[in-house]
Amino acid sequence: MSLLRELLDLNLTETTEKIIAEYIWIGGSGMDMRSKARTLPGPVSDPSKLPKWNYDGSSTGQAPGDNSEVILHPQAIFKDPFRRGNNILVMCDAYTPAGDPIPTNKRFNAQKIFSHPDVISEEPWYGIEQEYTLFQRDVPWPLGWPVGGFPGPQGPYYCGTGAEKAYGRDIVNSHYKACLYAGINISGINGEVMPGQWEFQVGPVAGISAGDQLWVARYILERITEIAGAVLSFDPKPMQGDWNGAGAHTNYSTKSMRNHGGIEVIKKAIEKLSKKHKEHIAAYGEGNERRLTGRHETADISSFSWGVANRGASVRVGRETEKDGKGYFEDRRPASNMDPYVVTSMIAETTILWKP
Repeated sequence: MSLLRELLDLNLTETTEKIIAEYIWIGGSGMDMRSKARTLPGPVSDPSKLPKWNYDGSSTGQAPGDNSEVILHPQAIFKDPFRRGNNILVMCDAYTPAGDPIPTNKRFNAQKIFSHPDVISEEPWYGIEQEYTLFQRDVPWPLGWPVGGFPGPQGPYYCGTGAEKAYGRDIVNSHYKACLYAGINISGINGEVMPGQWEFQVGPVAGISAGDQLWVARYILERITEIAGAVLSFDPKPMQGDWNGAGAHTNYSTKSMRNHGGIEVIKKAIEKLSKKHKEHIAAYGEGNERRLTGRHETADISSFSWGVANRGASVRVGRETEKDGKGYFEDRRPASNMDPYVVTSMIAETTILWKP
């Protein structure tokens, strides 16, 4: 095993200019992440300089067997925390050989929205709070929970410390450092209300980059849980009963909201969101109805509400934003398994482009 470890840790820059690029894409379920590696002649920092690649879409549920080739277009580059050196992770989106985006390519439409002049001028910023649950590998039960039994009630686990409260901290801290190494703007981590559940935050990030960075952060997390022998879940209600669900609260602001008098812009944006509540809910993640029940710090899925410092509302405005008269607000409706390309672009489209 020591030799295997040494081989894994080989520093390629000492012997070759060649690098390894891990191409990453979203699979047919819309949540499964796929990747494969290729050798490149030297370091690359501009995704437009990377070659397009292809994969067998019939094996990912994204193409028929008799016409299975799907084309990967590199869109964003990150440093590879696993291979290190000059090696890179490459976030891609997927197209048919004719150049059309495949149905699971949500980045394509998001980029169109973020490229609109009115959206560009407003410089939308996002901070996404990604909650997730760690499960044991051999039994479908959360990490740290007694098999076939339950831990004590919620209360001591949120931001808790101690072997009986925090399950999986090594995984969480490894992910934190790996994301910083990769160049992801990860802004923090914390233990969540349900034991075995954690959160990391990505942001503030502008425009389409919010989706790129969150997807790669998810990829890195899944690779780390693979190494640790744990199973990663983004299910919005992983355990039924008196346990908190998992969301992806999305904090949002525009240049107008961040400037003097921005609170009035925020209120108008929230009013727009209220009028398109059903459309947003339909796009905010699968199984969200199991989480948005009006309990466990959620609003009921069937109605829209907002309030200052109210974590039981659909949209929360912070006390500091209210006090300063400018800032950001938090959309608490997105589920943990939402597609960040969809959610971020939809919020921008509704609040900036949509004319009621």
